[in-house]
Amino acid sequence: MRKKDRTSHFRFNKQERSGMFFLLALIVLLQVGYFYLKVYPAQVEQFIVIDTDLQEKMETLKSVKDTLNFYPFNPNFINDYKGYALGMSVDEIDRLHDYRAQGKYGNTTFHFQQVTEIGDSLLNKISPFFKFPEWTKEKATSSPLAKMNKEVASNFNKAIPVGDLNSVSSEELKIVRGIGDKLSVRIIKFQDRLGGFLEEDQLYHVYGLEKEAAGRVLAKFVLLSKPQITKINVNSASSDELA
Repeated sequence: MRKKDRTSHFRFNKQERSGMFFLLALIVLLQVGYFYLKVYPAQVEQFIVIDTDLQEKMETLKSVKDTLNFYPFNPNFINDYKGYALGMSVDEIDRLHDYRAQGKYGNTTFHFQQVTEIGDSLLNKISPFFKFPEWTKEKATSSPLAKMNKEVASNFNKAIPVGDLNSVSSEELKIVRGIGDKLSVRIIKFQDRLGGFLEEDQLYHVYGLEKEAAGRVLAKFVLLSKPQITKINVNSASSDELA
């Protein structure tokens, strides 16, 4: 009896043998498939057919955002789609909607930025399309705070005379809003490499200097003196001379 029990573990009936055969066959097929994919990946890619029409439609939808034409609008009434088309994030749109749900309105571009926490670059891009009601403009310009800011700005402009862009120092540049230690040094280095600015527009080529900040610099410093330029013959100039 014990001998029979001991040998029964090594005996299989017809059904068990068939199951083992199919299991081994499945393992072999998986190994062959893995080997084929590893050795001939290019041939496998040929079986993948790209739907070019669908791909073109997807690319068109992606480019719709950049081709939309915007007209003047009140930013207080930006909906989800309008905000997405303008390039605003979901959080920025939600902040505006939460603010409007309280029955409040933003009447200036600065106020809109405070509410939405939108970045300066995007704000400068979309703010030209903002159209606030006329009464809000009159209220903003006639308020005591607006008058005080106007007087402070006027006194500030009088206190800082216009200087020469080619002789300005980095410390003088830092009095301009938006110009810090790095940008002031970078402007001076750019000026040295040129040997002096020939045109005011060259200031806009300084790396990292935004147009708005460059405009504020040019409001305080202009070209009062230009460097003496010695022309060279391009056909006979060496690489060092051209550099």
